[in-house]
Amino acid sequence: MFRSLLVANRGEIACRVMRTARGMGIRTIAVYSDADRDARHVALADEAFRIGEAPPRASYLDIDAILRAARSAGADAIHPGYGFLSENATFAQACEQAGIVFVGPPASAIRAMGDKASAKALMQRAGVAVVPGYHGAEQDAAFLAREASAVGFPLLIKASAGGGGKGMRLVRAAGDFAAALAGAQGEAASAFGDARVLLERYLEKPRHIEIQVFADMHGRCISLFERDCSVQRRHQKVLEEAPAPGIAPAMRAAMGEAAVAAARAVGYVGAGTVEFIAEDGAFFFMEMNTRLQVEHPVTEEVTGLDLVAWQLRVAAGESLPPAPAAPRGHAIEARLYAENPANDYLPSVGRVRHLRLPDGVRVETGVRAGDAVTADYDPMLAKLIATGEDRATALRSLEAALAATEVAGVRTNAALLLAILRHEAFRDGGVDTGFLARHPELLAEPAAPPQEAVLAAAFAVLAEPVEDASPWSARDGWRLNLPAGRDLVLRHAEAESRLEAEPEGDGWNVRLDGEAHRLRGTLTDEAVSLDIDGRRLRVGMLREGGRVAILRDGRCHEFELADRLAAPDAAGEAGGHIASPIPGRVARVLVAEGDVVVRGTPVVVVEAMKMELTLVADRDGTITHLRCAAGEMVTEGVELVAIAD
Repeated sequence: MFRSLLVANRGEIACRVMRTARGMGIRTIAVYSDADRDARHVALADEAFRIGEAPPRASYLDIDAILRAARSAGADAIHPGYGFLSENATFAQACEQAGIVFVGPPASAIRAMGDKASAKALMQRAGVAVVPGYHGAEQDAAFLAREASAVGFPLLIKASAGGGGKGMRLVRAAGDFAAALAGAQGEAASAFGDARVLLERYLEKPRHIEIQVFADMHGRCISLFERDCSVQRRHQKVLEEAPAPGIAPAMRAAMGEAAVAAARAVGYVGAGTVEFIAEDGAFFFMEMNTRLQVEHPVTEEVTGLDLVAWQLRVAAGESLPPAPAAPRGHAIEARLYAENPANDYLPSVGRVRHLRLPDGVRVETGVRAGDAVTADYDPMLAKLIATGEDRATALRSLEAALAATEVAGVRTNAALLLAILRHEAFRDGGVDTGFLARHPELLAEPAAPPQEAVLAAAFAVLAEPVEDASPWSARDGWRLNLPAGRDLVLRHAEAESRLEAEPEGDGWNVRLDGEAHRLRGTLTDEAVSLDIDGRRLRVGMLREGGRVAILRDGRCHEFELADRLAAPDAAGEAGGHIASPIPGRVARVLVAEGDVVVRGTPVVVVEAMKMELTLVADRDGTITHLRCAAGEMVTEGVELVAIAD
């Protein structure tokens, strides 16, 4: 077995790999960019090396820098995690040439499966069914348009060299094909350095089901059952579970056999995932991920195996141990992202001011309170994995865990995850990849904060301890010749709550929206233990100056204690100013000063976290000012384009 292991990655997967490696007595080595100098994975490692600046191309994608770190540390092996260089055949080959073991498949297998078009042709030769489409090398736009018409609409444009939903576009009509092709090629080139695409028939209601495979160097290849990954946004997984609900044993066996055939066809070694789409009892090969998957913990939970330990043992030349005959119980994983689902899932960047992750479930994270979520990397904060003797038990456990999760400083998808878990169609099992698109109500933001959040914020203000003991600093509501009391105005986004509070004994009598409430409780630095009219609850709380954040049921409600005597803000005119909703890089400028545009015309494409966002004109008019150029880095809220009527 290896004496030392360098993990060429960051975040939760780096922490996950190090935990197993250290348990096996292996010295762990981290690498980090300037943005990750104080990151959790760096603190967990036995040794850490700086490899470059924050952008991935200058650090985590720099093969030479990583190999220099490995040589300096005397690493025996390199684990690539997932993402970054994990499916880079050049990196795997460079490790081999440097005399360092790459914990993954041989470079030849990565190459064979890394190009989706050639992989599908290989699968067809191996007898594995594929989705009808065009998988050839010709990339001329006019030629691809003709092939698209032959495939038929709707269809998917997919990056040949990538995954994770990057470089993917759904096209429902021939007239939309050219713009979608340009967008997919641009995003593919940015994310993978390869603009090639393939075309596939779009199945309207498929399930996304994948098989975990494992192979050793001695010719043994096995299936470790399936995972259902059908709940997705932007073609990226949100919830994953094992086993897949409603899959018959015969179909499970057939998919396992097909996955093993796919792995054998490329001489696979190590952990890999063969992904299928299934509809009406049929399944089709989609792609193979030649690495450990984000969702591997659900397979670990239902098999009792440590897949990272298996990876390390196989990479060291050991044979695979016996595999379980069937999955045991049920496991489901939720990906907690820093993003705003109600605003097209745009990443939310900023500093994590408060973080409380739940007990009672498995948690994988690389983030701590005080860490910054930047535009350079994927915005996943944590994975929560719940296990039960059956699916219903696992769902209840995960729901309770998400309800207890608290994050302040960045927006998250926790409330969306809870809404999905509570939806009848999901609880019944077997949802397809269009589930979220068909249920936009799951993304809805409440028009006003819940009453209990307003009352908790009011109590946090009323009960805040005072260090100054002078009578002038007392907050008991005393007023000369008037009943004791305080009037509060709490602002929450566009909503405003006015409260009247009078102290009584060890609590307060509060009137809100004409209703009287009795509040009692205690404050800590991060929570309010509150009794509202005899009902006790705990809510997370963060107090910063005149602002109070109340964290409950997956949401963070930010309140501002308003000055009741201040004049209201004057409302400015809306429209005509296109600002960047996220920090990132301007990928393309699609208009010029003087151009006449109509509402909805694409004007600028901004790239952040390997995702492209197209900004459009919000009115009819003329472009009067362009305040950005392609390649320029921009911050959130900065104006990029001005439009006059």
